[in-house]
Amino acid sequence: MISEGIFRAYDIRGVYGKEITDEIAKRIGNALAVYVGGEGKTMLVGRDVRKSGESLCSAVSDGMLAGGLNVEDIGVVTTPLLYFCSVHYGKDGGVMVTASHNPSDWNGFKIWAGNSFISMGMGMEKLKNLVLEGKFRSASRGSMKRNLTAISDYIDYVSGKIEIQRKLKIIADPGNGSCCVLIPEIFDKTGLNVTAINAEPDGSFPSHSPEPSEETLVDVKSLVLRQKADFGVGYDADGDRAVFVDDKGRMVSSTVIFIMLADHYLKKNPGAAVVYEVSCSLAVEETIRANGGKPILSQVGHTYIVDKILKEKAVFGGETSGHFYFMDVYGFDDAIFTSLKVAEVLSKKGIKLSDIADSTPEYPRIPIKNYVCSEEKKFLVVKRLAKEFIEAGFETVTLDGVKVIEDEGWFLIRPSNTQPLVRLTVEAKTQDALQRLVGFAENKINKAIKETK
Repeated sequence: MISEGIFRAYDIRGVYGKEITDEIAKRIGNALAVYVGGEGKTMLVGRDVRKSGESLCSAVSDGMLAGGLNVEDIGVVTTPLLYFCSVHYGKDGGVMVTASHNPSDWNGFKIWAGNSFISMGMGMEKLKNLVLEGKFRSASRGSMKRNLTAISDYIDYVSGKIEIQRKLKIIADPGNGSCCVLIPEIFDKTGLNVTAINAEPDGSFPSHSPEPSEETLVDVKSLVLRQKADFGVGYDADGDRAVFVDDKGRMVSSTVIFIMLADHYLKKNPGAAVVYEVSCSLAVEETIRANGGKPILSQVGHTYIVDKILKEKAVFGGETSGHFYFMDVYGFDDAIFTSLKVAEVLSKKGIKLSDIADSTPEYPRIPIKNYVCSEEKKFLVVKRLAKEFIEAGFETVTLDGVKVIEDEGWFLIRPSNTQPLVRLTVEAKTQDALQRLVGFAENKINKAIKETK
């Protein structure tokens, strides 16, 4: 039996040996061969450092080969590196075996096919049906090869996109995840001095949670202060998310990094498009407009943002969660590239990250409040609230959940894509306005959860 629950908004994911097995991986590979078009096409496959990655990689490859696809294995890499190579080498797509920031007993698949990700609303439903039905065509078996130069090809390309004018000292924590395969070499090649901790890619994430946070960055903060480093950075398990610590040992918000990099790219590309998502700060849109850029609003999630970046030919994009996207690397989110760009900006400006953080406008904000709501009801609750707010005459955005905008601030209500929760994000220009909006939205959410059948 295959659980439909493994097919998520942006990827396929579950506990290895339970929801995700080698047999299911092979079936996903079979289905991908049908989805992509089979014979004559080539898919890359890579994996993060999880111990189940090698067997799952082999199984999904076997399924694709049986369906007539050629497969090129690039080994243990970051997710952004797999995406990069898929486009850079001109292949038909790529499969990354990873469970992103989930614990080490999880695993799954992120899939780039053609010119877009497979996600809900963008092909995941079709792939899921193919996997569940299990009706696969017979084909001449594809060919398999191993690529031993993917990491060096990526390093050569990326280092050519970075201009360091002043040597900086950086503390990096890959958390025993995939970024270990790039550190310290990529920093050395761009002229940066890096001290790495938790840098053994053993796949068990023994040091701390594979998701960077205030809690997991304690050692980074301490080392930044002790070694008088310019900044610190923590990465998630598969290398698509970066969280920063400034030279004073303080965690820096994603809004600060977004504004800093948007300013950098718009000064180089006047009038260019920059993509941001519905939960981003007011300050982000204000910065884009103030720099003469074109703000492009997107749903939350890398699949949707990359799609917008490619369609709008945007130079840059970002999310409040710490994912940043660059046309420099074909529009993908890339944590290593983000940290190198932050270093480039600091080296050129000749100022400290703490100075940028202290001078960047940030409004009072509650990033996320969660409200328990069953899987069956959560989408109905948000749909009901959207209808209620529209009928009441509020300015609303329904691109992703429902966002209500007032002169003093806004709130966003979204169903969680992965848990039985409704999520609330609120931002306002004053603390009083923030509390008023929180109280109003919270009452509406609780009432809707109670009354929705």
